[in-house]
Amino acid sequence: MADIQKTLVLIKPDAIQRELVGRVVVRFEEKGLKLCAMKMTHLDEVTLTEHYGHLKEKPFFPSLLQFMMQTPIVAMVLEGLDAVDTVRAIVGSTNPRVADAGTIRADLSMNVPSNMVHASDSVEAAVAEINRFFKPEEVFNYEKFTDKYHFGEGI
Repeated sequence: MADIQKTLVLIKPDAIQRELVGRVVVRFEEKGLKLCAMKMTHLDEVTLTEHYGHLKEKPFFPSLLQFMMQTPIVAMVLEGLDAVDTVRAIVGSTNPRVADAGTIRADLSMNVPSNMVHASDSVEAAVAEINRFFKPEEVFNYEKFTDKYHFGEGI
C-alpha cells in the first residue's frame, strides 16, 4: 500500500546557472506532488560535509564542495504517495547519460555532478535531510483541493 511521505530535493548550481529551476519544479508539480517547503540558500562546507559524508574519502570530494558552493541552491520538500521513490523516478539515474528518457537528468543534463538535482534515496534519509535543510516551522502541512485526486479520496 502506498504511503504519504515527504522527501527532499536540492536544485543544484548547474540548474541555477542554466535558469532551469522552474522547469525542474514543474515536473514535480505536474506529477501531483505537493510543495511543502522551498527556499534558496547558500550551502557551507560543514553542511555539505554532513550531507555528502559518504563521499568524503573520494578524490572528487573537494570539487563537489566547490561546485555546490558556487551559487545558491534551491531546497524543497515535496509530499505525495511514496514520495521518495516517486521523486527518484522523476529525477532519473545519477548519471544523466544512462538515465531513462523523460527524467529530469536525462532531459536536462549530461554529467555528474552537474546532474541538476539531489533527491533523498530513502525514507530515513529524507527525514534526516529535511531536518538538515529546514526548520520544522518552515515545512508546511496543508490541504489542497487536488489532494483527493492525487492521493485518493480518503486523504
